[in-house]
Amino acid sequence: MRTKPRTAGPGENAVMITRVADGQWHALEDDLVVGRGHARHRPDGRLFVSIDAWHDEPFDRLAEAMSADLPAPLHIVVDEADVELTARLRRAGFTIRRREWEYVVPTDPRATGLDEVLPPSGVTIVPAGRGDESLLRAVDRAIRDEVEATVGWQSMPAEVVHGPDGDTVVDPSTYALAAAPDRYLGLIRVVIPIRPRIGLLAVRAGERRRGIARALLAHALDTLHRAGFTEAWTEVQESNHAASALLESVGARRAGSNLELVR
Repeated sequence: MRTKPRTAGPGENAVMITRVADGQWHALEDDLVVGRGHARHRPDGRLFVSIDAWHDEPFDRLAEAMSADLPAPLHIVVDEADVELTARLRRAGFTIRRREWEYVVPTDPRATGLDEVLPPSGVTIVPAGRGDESLLRAVDRAIRDEVEATVGWQSMPAEVVHGPDGDTVVDPSTYALAAAPDRYLGLIRVVIPIRPRIGLLAVRAGERRRGIARALLAHALDTLHRAGFTEAWTEVQESNHAASALLESVGARRAGSNLELVR
């Protein structure tokens, strides 16, 4: 599908927007690709887009075409340090919705102070890849329902993992778990594509303030340290003061911030 090109002025070439596939657009100028746009749904149902173009004209045309083709609202996450991109998005009608802090977390127990941290009485830590998948899915669902009933899952850091419809546990082998005799009480997900990333650390509402989250974090960081990684990365919603306090208490430092914008 092609949109109508703008009228070219003297010495200019018209920019043409082409929808090349489901969720993909190209900006063409003189038959050359000068910009790309993508759109896809995240596991929580929100529609996220990305727009990559060097110059304002193809960027603005892509934003205009994608906004016309896609159902609102549209979400996008950008590095807050990229002031130019943020300005382009705001010019295209996007507004800042929330901020995520990006943390770098040391893994060495001597730096984190977690070398002697143990789970509370009656709780054991199940290493990643050794958990019961049905119990894992049960605690994941319970925690998501608890979050949705309070602040709403959309307040959590935007997830990059996704699977089949309704499947929020994409790879069970990435989760370590806090286990009671009959169920799981909490979980931590660590993904290692290039650098270790803590994608989720959560505990059931009725089990918080017992040290379970700290024990899960201690286990995950020690596992990474033994594997030769010196640092891990994670993102925290700006308003989640408890999570920031936990990370900063183990020596994590802020390395940047992301903005989620919505149109």
